[in-house]
Amino acid sequence: MSTPRPTDIILHRSSHTLEVAFDSGERFALPFEYLRVESPSAEVQGHGPSQKVLVAGKRGVIIDAIEPVGHYAVLLRFSDGHASGIFSWETLYTLGREQDKRWSGYLAAIEAANLSRDA
Repeated sequence: MSTPRPTDIILHRSSHTLEVAFDSGERFALPFEYLRVESPSAEVQGHGPSQKVLVAGKRGVIIDAIEPVGHYAVLLRFSDGHASGIFSWETLYTLGREQDKRWSGYLAAIEAANLSRDA
């Protein structure tokens, strides 16, 4: 089975969320901070699972722009200058489906490292 494809992508500046609807009928509201700390860029993910970087201080980050990348992804430009993560449809779908698990894991990791979500 192929990954669902987006049917709608809406930037909600007031609520700091990116809403993504898929042809499977699923719809996700992805907070800007969550997208920034889970960016698929090598800067965040490293070059393997053991190299992932814990990104702190991004509670106030916003998405300044969304740029299409072919027919398979979007590039999100964040207010902190980060613009190297290409979010494929599969990545956005996975982030939506796994949001609760990933977010709780991130919050636990930030706390364990004695870091803050604020800048």
